[in-house]
Amino acid sequence: MSEIMERDAAFVAGTYARFPVEIVSGHGSVAVDSAGKEYIDLGSGIGVTAFGYSDSAWVGAVTAQLGQVQHASNLYYTEPCGKLAETLCARTGLKKVFFSNSGAEANECAVKVARKYAADKYGPSRHVIVTLENSFHGRTLTTLAATGQEKFHKLFQPLTPGFVHTPPNDFDALEGLCEVVHPAAVMIECIQGEGGVLPLAPDFVKSLADYCRQRDVLLIVDEVQTGNGRTGTLYAYQQYGVMPDVVTTAKGLGGGLPIGATMLGEKVADVLGKGDHGSTFGGNPVACAGALNILSRIDDDLLAAVREKSKTVFSMLEGAKGVTSIDGMGLMIGVKTVAPASEIISECLERGVLLLSAKDKVRLLPALNIPPELLQKAVGILRDVCAAHAG
Repeated sequence: MSEIMERDAAFVAGTYARFPVEIVSGHGSVAVDSAGKEYIDLGSGIGVTAFGYSDSAWVGAVTAQLGQVQHASNLYYTEPCGKLAETLCARTGLKKVFFSNSGAEANECAVKVARKYAADKYGPSRHVIVTLENSFHGRTLTTLAATGQEKFHKLFQPLTPGFVHTPPNDFDALEGLCEVVHPAAVMIECIQGEGGVLPLAPDFVKSLADYCRQRDVLLIVDEVQTGNGRTGTLYAYQQYGVMPDVVTTAKGLGGGLPIGATMLGEKVADVLGKGDHGSTFGGNPVACAGALNILSRIDDDLLAAVREKSKTVFSMLEGAKGVTSIDGMGLMIGVKTVAPASEIISECLERGVLLLSAKDKVRLLPALNIPPELLQKAVGILRDVCAAHAG
């Protein structure tokens, strides 16, 4: 065991099953470990490093802001915060933004907005949030309660009350539940990422959006993982032809720095007043400067390239030996393999490819700008490993 691994084992809380790899540097979609071995990264820090390692444009934007002011608190104004909020609103049609530090915090804010909106209009009894089974919304007590997977609940009871779950893609069940609980909001992921990279059916999402609009139930879309170009559009909901009341995002927005955003539509734009919510680090000028740089480069050409790369991955893996199914959108892809995903991921690691898992699947979340030839090389290795382990 190396010195860094020994130190980690001694002093870092043991919450992560780490791979025996120390990443010390990287450029683009190639990471380098402490032994000098190179890896093609198809995980991008779980969808965070949208333009890869040491991206010069992003580094320049962040460094320039560091040389001006690194933090000022939300008692004062800083330019990057307002510019980022303006950019997000301009590109989504949503009206206002609350900034935080993570996806879980963005979802917490969404819950608070929904409950305050419903309480102000209908009274405190209308507070329930409906989410979907197999969903994942974060690891705080409240976002764990929102998560529709029992395995995340059992160690941390009692969780925050006021959440109920219903099967995905079953509108009749959802409607029946809503008629009983009279919810403040329904919260969904268009693609259930941690649940196995499973896109929701378009008809289900459309019916849900229509129902929410007719009953004045807020529609919250969690775009923590699916957002910021990941699925081939800026946000995944834009492929479903719906307009949410609240959209949350994080991960790839910051390009590597912690940031969360809760985007508020017309109906809820002014629900939160002074003192109703806050965040010490939310809207940090350095994180916002990095996010502005990321968004400025997620343009039509990049999104078209993401969709083309997605077609390449699907074409290389659909029907391949050792692959039983492939799901997802854009560069958010889940691969069900004959062999256990853990075996496939470990073997690919040995062969110089970094991959993720999602439930029983191999998950791919490469940088949006990964060169096509590098992507093809890495997916070729994955395909070969799947075939070799097919039995």
